[in-house]
Amino acid sequence: MAKNKDKNLIIAIVAAAVLISGSLIYLGSQLGGTDARIAAGIEDYVKKQQQGQQAPTPSGPVDVDEDGDPVKGDKNAPITIIEFSDYECPFCTRFVTDTLPQLEEKYISTGKVKLVYRDFPLSFHANARPAAMAAECVFNQGGDDAYYEMHDKIFENQRSINNDNLKAWASEIGYDITTCLDNEETGEEVDADFADGQKAGVRGTPAFFINGRLISGAQPFSVFESIIEEELK
Repeated sequence: MAKNKDKNLIIAIVAAAVLISGSLIYLGSQLGGTDARIAAGIEDYVKKQQQGQQAPTPSGPVDVDEDGDPVKGDKNAPITIIEFSDYECPFCTRFVTDTLPQLEEKYISTGKVKLVYRDFPLSFHANARPAAMAAECVFNQGGDDAYYEMHDKIFENQRSINNDNLKAWASEIGYDITTCLDNEETGEEVDADFADGQKAGVRGTPAFFINGRLISGAQPFSVFESIIEEELK
């Protein structure tokens, strides 16, 4: 009897989750005109929520260009991880806080892996594109190390992103990005990253290509470790 109750409870929970997701997508589909962007955002959000819990997407290697974007680690490392990320995405923050430190310790600092950050600001994150542009402004002035300093500041303060704070954070690490950000001087670069991500099959954030092999979602370190070790053999 207890087992049946547990089974029924699980079924009820799953059914409720499906109904909630379906309702959000239906609500988004009813919005029109100027709200079309919101509708698309709602559906993308549901997919993103689901994606964060998925296993790695099986696929053959994909040819993804580094595009001269910011590099963390030895540029001659045998393994390249290209990350497509969004500065307002909570799953991206999870990667930065939980997984990236382990990657740095075992693979990046030892010269085995380099990480390339590319922008994929989702349409329903209003501050994601400005944040990406701000980080690119810093990159243009200070290079890779400066970029990742700004990268870390933005993720550490994810809930406080706005143009004034972006300028202040850049100033704290020694860069004046006021003109660059106000004039959207790096907007085309951010948009080009997004377009390249779409072409490569990115549908949500974060997404990673390890020597071209796609990982979708904020997967644990063990998933990255397994693929990296295979590629090192």
